Amino acid sequence: MRNRNAAFRPARLALVAGVFGAALLTGCVVAPVPGAVYNDPYGYPTQSTVYAPVAPPTPYYEVQPALPYPGAIWISGYWNWSGNRHQWVPGRYERPRHGYRWQPHRWDRSPRGGWQLQGGGWMR
Repeated sequence: MRNRNAAFRPARLALVAGVFGAALLTGCVVAPVPGAVYNDPYGYPTQSTVYAPVAPPTPYYEVQPALPYPGAIWISGYWNWSGNRHQWVPGRYERPRHGYRWQPHRWDRSPRGGWQLQGGGWMR
């Protein structure tokens, strides 16, 4: 005669492992660095300075696509400096971040010559 509880052991083990794993994940907290600038499309804080020896071209005129969801805000595209040339970074929609405001990218003359990219992130 076969033990009835033997059939339920793998299921119980999976249930206990799932509950234990969920309990471990509830302790994970992701919090922003205070005062950080979020200018990465994926929300990672960045503080790097971008210099270019030449002024950026005139910005493209971008047609904003239809609103993807209620409350979305349009982030305009900008010229970035990469690979020894200016490269256009297209605009995108993002969810607003509570307690932050969007500061657009802008190029200013650098005190050491050339041009310096400013802003472009979520600021407190």
